Amino acid sequence: MKKVTINTLMKLKEEGRKFASSTAYDASFAQLFEQQEMPVLLVGDSLGMVLQGKPDTLPVTVEDVAYHTRCVRAGSPNSLLMADMPFMSYATPEQACLEAAKLMQAGANMVKLEGGSWLAETVRMLTERAVPVCAHLGLTPQSVNIFGGFKVQGREQEQADQMVKDALELQAAGAQIILLECIPAELAERITKALSVPVIGIGTGNVTDGQILVMHDMFGISANYMPKFSKNFLAETGDMRSAVTKYIEDVESGAFPGPDHTIA
Repeated sequence: MKKVTINTLMKLKEEGRKFASSTAYDASFAQLFEQQEMPVLLVGDSLGMVLQGKPDTLPVTVEDVAYHTRCVRAGSPNSLLMADMPFMSYATPEQACLEAAKLMQAGANMVKLEGGSWLAETVRMLTERAVPVCAHLGLTPQSVNIFGGFKVQGREQEQADQMVKDALELQAAGAQIILLECIPAELAERITKALSVPVIGIGTGNVTDGQILVMHDMFGISANYMPKFSKNFLAETGDMRSAVTKYIEDVESGAFPGPDHTIA
């Protein structure tokens, strides 16, 4: 697989071509994903739930993410590798710079932060210091206690309008990718069309430039439950490599996510 950069994804957006991405946490699966030409990998703080067995992502540390980032980079030298900044690791712009440096030095190409326009100063400071940023909007798991659970966001008009505003402000501050989670497809399409940077969705319908799945959901081995927006591609294909290929192909064609995996 040729090396994937943000310019690769920008070109795909400009050409109207969709791309797939997945979480990864170790070298073996990262190598499998690269062999099947998965362009984008994320070392997500979801590792707290799928690897550590926690009820949410809050206990995950920067050291945890850095360790798994090193593992994934070893298995996939050519993917665009994003790494999550864990809960309270970017409470101030200065702290964000110090903690993001650890993830970039571990092999990440980009860090991902959860939050709206209040993050603009942080995003600006990071990008000025050569740290690319993916901004995460919608259902942001680190805010689970504020939301009162893992709930769909953006159904109310005021919240939807604010999310569009947040996305535009974060793009203006320097965010090079926006990730949307669990929002209505209509809102996801509105944001995707409003932005010039690539938009990745999960639980947003097939209207975004790219899609991401937690790898454990893709293979149907999540310990807790299968989210509505996920699909067990292993059950459909019977083979892990074929499952990854099918996922990539279905995202690129727009077949996944279908109506059954889309939030109204």
